[in-house]
Amino acid sequence: MRQIDWQQATAQPYDAVIVGSGFAGCIMAKQLTRAGRRVLIVEAGTGNDSFGQHLDHVQTFMQAVAKTPNAPYPNSPNAPQPEVTDVEPITPGKPSHKGYFVQMGPYPFESNYTRRLGGTSLHWFGSCPRMLPEDFAMATLFGRGVDWPLSYEELLPYYQRAELEIGVSADVQDQQYHGIYFAPGYQYPMQKIPQSYLDRWMIAGLAQAELPGMADKAQIRSIPQGRNSVPNAGYTPRGAVGNPAVGRRCMGNSSCIPICPIQARYNALKTLVETDADLLIQAVASRLHISPETGQISALDCKVWKNDSSHDFEPITLHSELFILAANAIENAVLLQASQACQSSGELGRNLMDHPAILSWGLAPEAIGAFRGPGLTSTLVNYRGGEFRRDRAAFVLEIGNWGWSWPRNEPVDSTVDMVDDERLYGKALRQRLGQVLPRQIRLDMMTEQLPDAANRVTIDDRWRDPLGNYRPVIHYNVDDYSQGGMAFGREVASSLFSQLGIKDFTHYPSDNPGYFTWQGNGYIWAGVGHVAGTHRMGTRPENSVVNRHQQSWDHPNLYVIGCGSMPTLGTSNPTLTMTALTFATADHILGRKH
Repeated sequence: MRQIDWQQATAQPYDAVIVGSGFAGCIMAKQLTRAGRRVLIVEAGTGNDSFGQHLDHVQTFMQAVAKTPNAPYPNSPNAPQPEVTDVEPITPGKPSHKGYFVQMGPYPFESNYTRRLGGTSLHWFGSCPRMLPEDFAMATLFGRGVDWPLSYEELLPYYQRAELEIGVSADVQDQQYHGIYFAPGYQYPMQKIPQSYLDRWMIAGLAQAELPGMADKAQIRSIPQGRNSVPNAGYTPRGAVGNPAVGRRCMGNSSCIPICPIQARYNALKTLVETDADLLIQAVASRLHISPETGQISALDCKVWKNDSSHDFEPITLHSELFILAANAIENAVLLQASQACQSSGELGRNLMDHPAILSWGLAPEAIGAFRGPGLTSTLVNYRGGEFRRDRAAFVLEIGNWGWSWPRNEPVDSTVDMVDDERLYGKALRQRLGQVLPRQIRLDMMTEQLPDAANRVTIDDRWRDPLGNYRPVIHYNVDDYSQGGMAFGREVASSLFSQLGIKDFTHYPSDNPGYFTWQGNGYIWAGVGHVAGTHRMGTRPENSVVNRHQQSWDHPNLYVIGCGSMPTLGTSNPTLTMTALTFATADHILGRKH
């Protein structure tokens, strides 16, 4: 990787210009440059690959009061990014424009991302499960959503390449459920991250448990993770970028999201430093030029901003044979709409998805080791798939190792309550915290959301950022299919709590932005940061924005890659599937005729 300035970037054309330096952008750049292609990566934000800067971000996170996903990373006014602290209830007919998003409702879109070198890989959770084979054929099997233009079988070799690139820690036998299968003799790069004490406590306690709506016994499986454990033969784990001597094993620092202090968790910078691509930072892509004769993309306009203290920028135009948009589902859609590109199907910007999650939390009858190690090491997978998906959404039940850190700002909130309400200090406070915090348990039912054309990203001349670029205008709802799945997930969690002797402290205030009612009961959902849809792949130009290769139907030399291409989400964290799709698209690009 070679960082250059705008004069160098405009001096000559490239074989490919990639917009975005996250998972998809960096992995695509690595594949193309290793095949001898000249590649330029354009990144809207700032940043570098030094370990010193990483440690500065760690210090910033430690000092932050609100431990949000973007807390370690400065938000530039010239490349603004959404923040979870900007989420607020939406009044009908009155959009919320607090922060970067313009939220039209009826619900706010609660998830965020990072506009910085490395993208959202800087604060992802690290979970890498594969999608289920049935997830690729939702319309055919269950009459819901749409089918993918490819199958699990076709994606199988690319899943393997994705797991190798990220360095996934998992056990094959543990992951063979709901139809998931592997090539003969396959093993993950590294052994699975050990399941936590809490996981093992739940496995023992639920061995004979009855699961609502299920004849099967509880299946609590370790979750594949993009963080270093003990490598299997033939694999060498990467250490930290800029300091590879550290980060070769997860040390259980308990801050995986937003930041692993030693970079034992994969991030896109680990791939970026292995590429021969040129890199231009602080360059916000603003418009694609479309040839009226051929429909090809002929150039890309960018605004190269100078520093955070001013909005001065240098307008530049980049030329290339290929253009690859790898920003994220929202930023890709905004840029394409600003360019009046990919318009023929009417699908651009539509079908925005996330995984709405419903939480349950309580106190176990004994210490179960809360606040140790990675935030998630196991999930209950029984409800990820099955015939019930005709009627309600599937979900994966995540067993949170970090107590009530999501529904409350723990361990801070309990400390404040004990000081203010119980008047505890010193030794008495420490003893009380020692009695309560290790017993905290949280279950997250991460629920599938179907594509819906009304959930969409648009642009509007009324709302622009300081550089004059469009801000995302978001229309978002969570339908009955997902709400029914979440309400049933809450029923499952309540049943498990009762059978394990856990005192339930769950409550859902009606003034929360994610509040909804289902069959007379109130619930709250929250976004999990899995931004998908908006430029989905399909079988025909009439039903999609890109084809199965993530190639634009309208502009043959334009590829729009990432989670935005996913037709459905299922119940899998989308990063691994996005990475697999990136490898498949890279193969297609390298095999095409110029």
